[in-house]
Amino acid sequence: MTAETTRTLTPQVLVVGGGPVGLMLAGELRLGGADVLVVERRDAPTTESRASTLHARTMEILDSRGLLGALGTPPREPLGHFGGIPLSLELPGPHAGQWKVPQTRTEELLEDWARSLGAVIARRHELHRLTVRDDHVEAGTTGPDGPVRVRAEYAVACDGEDSTVRRLTGAAFPGHDARRELLRADVAGIDIPDRRFERLPHGLAIAARRADGVTRVMVHEFGSTPRQRPGAPEFGEIAAVWRRVTGEDIGDGTPLWRNAFGDACRQLTQYRHGRLLFAGDAAHRQPPIGGQALNLGLQDAVNLGWKLAATVDGWAPPGLLDSYHTERHAVGRRVLDSIETQAGVLFGGPESEPQRALLAELMPLEPVRLHLAGMISGLDIRYPADDADDAEAPANPLVGTRLPYAALRTDEGKDSGAGSTFALLRAGRGVLLDFGGGDGGALLRAAAPWASRVRAVAATPTRAPAPTERYPTGLPDGTGAVLVRPDGHVAWAAPRAEAYGQAPLAALRRWFGDPAPTPEGTGG
Repeated sequence: MTAETTRTLTPQVLVVGGGPVGLMLAGELRLGGADVLVVERRDAPTTESRASTLHARTMEILDSRGLLGALGTPPREPLGHFGGIPLSLELPGPHAGQWKVPQTRTEELLEDWARSLGAVIARRHELHRLTVRDDHVEAGTTGPDGPVRVRAEYAVACDGEDSTVRRLTGAAFPGHDARRELLRADVAGIDIPDRRFERLPHGLAIAARRADGVTRVMVHEFGSTPRQRPGAPEFGEIAAVWRRVTGEDIGDGTPLWRNAFGDACRQLTQYRHGRLLFAGDAAHRQPPIGGQALNLGLQDAVNLGWKLAATVDGWAPPGLLDSYHTERHAVGRRVLDSIETQAGVLFGGPESEPQRALLAELMPLEPVRLHLAGMISGLDIRYPADDADDAEAPANPLVGTRLPYAALRTDEGKDSGAGSTFALLRAGRGVLLDFGGGDGGALLRAAAPWASRVRAVAATPTRAPAPTERYPTGLPDGTGAVLVRPDGHVAWAAPRAEAYGQAPLAALRRWFGDPAPTPEGTGG
């Protein structure tokens, strides 16, 4: 085909991969005003079960974008696990626990949202070339209508653990390959007991029957190593391993989905390579123990989206885009270390029993439980306090953490869309909340030059009705004001009756750049 028949597209941002992470990123970029093209080699959203767990922090993010209503009322499980040892995930907040949402539904929800915001999603487009220049990124894809050349300001690889972008660019991806594996299948027409991480003499068995009668089985045979296969394992292999481990015959069932995952663990050295960035499984590969992989990737996308949109829009302050790697690489490393530990006690045979016994003894202790539950749920993430903070004064404890849920009453009127801290983040902008610090509105007036990027609101925390009554405000007593980034993390906070001085202005400049030349007003 000649060069004349090659179409050229020029989005500001090219997203490679239209799975949940790529779609979440596309929506976030559109909220920030960036022109986005998503290329995906599949011709339709996934129909496989795959990831089915959304943790509390991810549910908070979906809440902050107004997406929870479309999910209805998914089942909630307060009990999770650490390496197969039961662990309560009950923590303060309206979305504690783990929520069972099939990946098919998550992907469908995020695609509808991204498209509604104006993202262009091109399916059946295979990436075969990507070049990163000093001033742009150029990609070559082949679509249903022939070759397409894409010239973008930036590109983001969200194309999974076998990332084509990673292969084409040779990005350093240190770690180790799989040493052990777990076989999985969704099977109709079988009747076996439910099992929750049951350790038997010859292996580990898990079985859970869904409301539709389909049973997901997962099995690992102690001492076995991963097999090289051209695709998913045959059901006969899964049934044979299940029989050897449990003594049960599931061979007469009808397999609806088959899968094997190993305990490979790798992480990119850098999440940013000039004008190319990586997110989700393209940036870190880990076994999906505890359902953390999808959640980690979605949270990557929310951290990156507003920063990249600000960059292409021209108002990003120095270092903003680099902070994506700084913040998310450290979070990813911590999660991978946790999963490595869990894999050892989950797949280990008799030799792992001493470690399992010690963990089982420690985990009921409340400080230990809170630590592990916070890490698994993502609720304990705290990004480093910014260097622009006053070096002589310690950062407020809220800085770097995600803004907790709090029911609010604002002075913006009944049609403001407010009602909670999460609701104020719906537009994907920053938020400055003034809880009555005693400055007579001076704080809100000072933020007016950033009105196109930051919504400044006078608010009063209120008690929330059930089911969030157990967590009525979530904010420390005496909180006077908070500046919140679009991803929901606190950039600056101060107590009531404190002289704010220049601190909020420094934080506004650090995270939202210089004031806009022509403010549009002080509202949102």
